[in-house]
Amino acid sequence: MAHIGIRSKVSRHLRRLVSASILTASVFGAATAVQPPRAVAVPGPEIEYTYDVMVRRHYDFPGNDAIGYGFAICDKVSRGEPYASVMGDVKADVLPNDEFAANYLVSNAVGILCPAQIWQLRSSAAGYRPPAG
Repeated sequence: MAHIGIRSKVSRHLRRLVSASILTASVFGAATAVQPPRAVAVPGPEIEYTYDVMVRRHYDFPGNDAIGYGFAICDKVSRGEPYASVMGDVKADVLPNDEFAANYLVSNAVGILCPAQIWQLRSSAAGYRPPAG
């Protein structure tokens, strides 16, 4: 008779343990399933452009208006102004004013603020050679 009592206690204990394990697993599973997906936000083009030209690389713009100047570059490209002319204007208006800095600024303005004009920019830059010096 003693065996039956021990078995009964063991089986009750085992059932409770299994029940507790199932309950714990279902609670953690439900908590995991209910969590919303992680949001992945992309900054607006104006924010990305401003960060690139004011924080990553420090440019000094006329009137301290980086976004306005970037959109002015987009306007020049969309009007079909030659790349050499756009680069000359940038080097005259913005510091630093070397070839690399001007190219970076023009490329970023068009690539971020007006990506529809990338083909126009590439076409006008075909055959461009930096001025000697």
